[in-house]
Amino acid sequence: MSAVGVTILRVIIWISLLGALVLQGVIVMAGLLDQAGIPTFAIVILSLGVLGILALQVIGVCILRLLGLVRHGRVFSQRSFRYVDVIIGAIGACSVLVLAFALVGVWANRTTPGDEMAPGMVGALCGCALVIAGVALVVYVQRQLLVQATLTAEQARSLRAELDEVI
Repeated sequence: MSAVGVTILRVIIWISLLGALVLQGVIVMAGLLDQAGIPTFAIVILSLGVLGILALQVIGVCILRLLGLVRHGRVFSQRSFRYVDVIIGAIGACSVLVLAFALVGVWANRTTPGDEMAPGMVGALCGCALVIAGVALVVYVQRQLLVQATLTAEQARSLRAELDEVI
């Protein structure tokens, strides 16, 4: 990846992280200012939203760290695995949070008169949770490719060292 591409991606991620931080503050402040008027399920949904944004922020920070490794030419190292593992965990957490959001909708529909969340929306959220879990699996497969690339890079370094000794 070119230096310009890395820089542009870093700027986009930083803007996204700052925007997410502002959004979390707005959600928390809205919840604090109107505690009496907010139903319990809405507070749970707001909390799930804040946690979901936090998981996305964790993913953004890990990607920034990986971009730093790319910039210094050290992406094929053991340090990369830690960040990729955290990304996989955060994506999995997002999947669980979306499923929890759907379950809160089911709970709200059962405990309050009328439908707080349309049944079709509950189904769509369950489908979204499944897709997000699939994304986590795709990133896991990419991690396995990173493992192979790291091993290949280490073997190449070893062969170069042996060749230098022979020469």
